[in-house]
Amino acid sequence: MTDATAPDSTATEWLTVPDLVELFGSTPSRVRRLIDDRHLLAARFDGVLKVPAVFIRDGHPLPELHGTIVVLGDGGFSDAEALEWLLNEDESLGVSPITALLAGRKAEVRRVAQALA
Repeated sequence: MTDATAPDSTATEWLTVPDLVELFGSTPSRVRRLIDDRHLLAARFDGVLKVPAVFIRDGHPLPELHGTIVVLGDGGFSDAEALEWLLNEDESLGVSPITALLAGRKAEVRRVAQALA
């Protein structure tokens, strides 16, 4: 989780913890646990914790996201840096890494993430 504004914050739809509680049919502590366990990444905007909506598919965290976040963390990325990388276009992928993950390009995204370490 980062306390700074994330990249591309105006073009990205962001969900608050209460939004995610409703979406997941869960509790605030469960949502925060997903963030703490790196199944989701979050940023704070004006003190409010938010998660990019694109990280959610069919009412659940994007399954490919967790392993990718772990690879980035193992490579020395902070959560803020990982969030920035996932949301912004990567030259070698030709799209943002999250767009590539959504397109089923998990192995390619993770190879690029490992190369950045």
